[in-house]
Amino acid sequence: MTSPSPSPHSRDSLIEYPSRFPIKVMGANVDGLVQAVTLIARQFDPAFDAASIELRDSKAGNYLGVTITVTVVSREQLDELYRSLSTHPMVKVVL
Repeated sequence: MTSPSPSPHSRDSLIEYPSRFPIKVMGANVDGLVQAVTLIARQFDPAFDAASIELRDSKAGNYLGVTITVTVVSREQLDELYRSLSTHPMVKVVL
């Protein structure tokens, strides 16, 4: 006997809200990238602490990985945060 497929709502339950959620943003290593990511993070998490940002240069130094950890309260908020980050012109990849 096979188990039923999970409903779309049961997939949402993998993350319990509110939750601290890490997001890695990658972009060209240019002035303003960290500030842009910080501004977007604060739009979705007003209590976001910029001191918690982790930075990692690429091997050649051309790209910068910026890891932010935000408090999210819903799937919709998380989805919109990903959309805002991924459509920013300085951002190449959001994971």
